[in-house]
Amino acid sequence: MRIQILGAGCPNCNKLAENAEAAARELGIEVKIEKVTDIKEITSYGVMMTPALAVEGEVKSAGKVLSSQDIKDLLA
Repeated sequence: MRIQILGAGCPNCNKLAENAEAAARELGIEVKIEKVTDIKEITSYGVMMTPALAVEGEVKSAGKVLSSQDIKDLLA
């Protein structure tokens, strides 16, 4: 499974990536986490607020840091 973290690499973006890794670990699933920092690529997803989280290219959340539990709910 591929998870993209969309954002410039700010502390909130890093926290979202950490929470995504924790969620995958707790669910026992293998994921590849990609950090997308290029603003043109981020806007190509239709995202105007970061951080954002996409699963397999589909944006699931934008403008907030999801908890690991929230991310587990999205992935399950």
